[in-house]
Amino acid sequence: MKLLVLGSGGREHALVWRLARDADVRGVVCAPGNPGMAALAPCRPVDLAAPDEVLALAAAERVDLTVVGPEAPLERGLADVFRRAGRAIVGPDRQGAALECSKVFAKGFMAEQDIPTARFVVCDGPDRARAVVAGGELGLPVVVKADGLAAGKGVVIAATPADAEAAIDLMMVDRRFGGAGARVVLEECLTGPEVSCFVLCDGDRGLLLGTAQDHKRIWDDDRGPNTGGMGAFAPSPLWTDELADLVQRRIVQPALAGMRAKGVPYRGFLYVSLMLTREGPRVIEFNVRLGDPEAQVVLPLIDGGLAAALSSSAEGDLAGRTLVAGARRYVGVVMASRGYPGSAESGRAIHGLESVADSDDVLVFHAGTARAADGQLVTAGGRVLTVVGAGDTYERAMTTAYRAVDAIHFDGMQFRRDIGRKAAASGSVQV
Repeated sequence: MKLLVLGSGGREHALVWRLARDADVRGVVCAPGNPGMAALAPCRPVDLAAPDEVLALAAAERVDLTVVGPEAPLERGLADVFRRAGRAIVGPDRQGAALECSKVFAKGFMAEQDIPTARFVVCDGPDRARAVVAGGELGLPVVVKADGLAAGKGVVIAATPADAEAAIDLMMVDRRFGGAGARVVLEECLTGPEVSCFVLCDGDRGLLLGTAQDHKRIWDDDRGPNTGGMGAFAPSPLWTDELADLVQRRIVQPALAGMRAKGVPYRGFLYVSLMLTREGPRVIEFNVRLGDPEAQVVLPLIDGGLAAALSSSAEGDLAGRTLVAGARRYVGVVMASRGYPGSAESGRAIHGLESVADSDDVLVFHAGTARAADGQLVTAGGRVLTVVGAGDTYERAMTTAYRAVDAIHFDGMQFRRDIGRKAAASGSVQV
């Protein structure tokens, strides 16, 4: 089959790399792509905010299946447009996309379906939000979440009432995230290890793709502001057969049943972010696509048959489909620009990639790169590269990843030195 992968980041680079390895894939096209993806497949310009333009591209390229990387096109109804036109696509309809694109919708949906999650209050204005914080009903710390999409930065864990009020003002008064902060969700702050699991859905069934653990804070030891992700490792050593069964029964199946009841069967990726509390797993949030940078460490785990499974998801029939996970461990380190997660520098020359060319042990996925007029590879955004190391243990995967990171350089680069450490120490973790 021929596939179209939509997006231009590290997640999409990893998707193109992985799908191109499937025996039944005869070609992959990227749109709009990036320099890393261009080394694997042709890239086509497209405005992902224009569903009709994307549909026309899929028709012109005569692709059999379109795979959506980022969430924003799904929020705009891209999958709805494709399905009305009879074209196969991996991704939920617009209402299903609200599981990620509206925290208010997602929390209400979880309450309707009795899916375990943190206690919460929806606030439509800053005065109401301040009153909830002052009343103390959710305790401290309290989590402040912008309702809409905020590039992974619309969540603040406020340790004090003053911190919470500052976050409320930032989102609802200053509108740092635009309309995404018109409403906020206040949540109790859960404690425990975090695990992400990735499920491929056909409307009725959920097929586990893999698990990972992400690192959101900018600095080592989980310090500093939240980012879109500074690295990840896979699989999660906290994942067990018992946990997998519980997540399917209490979370995935109720979510699919709830969407069917609304008349919009959920087809596509479902990312379940979990907190493993003393009372059991609780959903932190749903995403409607593969995570980034988690995709860069989860996709290499999957042995064979991914494209066929994606096609079955789009057709609404995953019955009998299975995916095999390899035995290796993967650690991915994000290399970011100076200023990230705030205003990040761009245009800095990237050196050293030729010394860490992709191999069985090292993969480099482009997230924010571009070609300068002279052909030089340069930075073009906050998160620039994800460098992935593989090994038969987490320790060896870490060593491989950081050896490759140390060979790469661009002015102002910043990265964490502790990605994978939690996995390496997992023998002492009790859940």
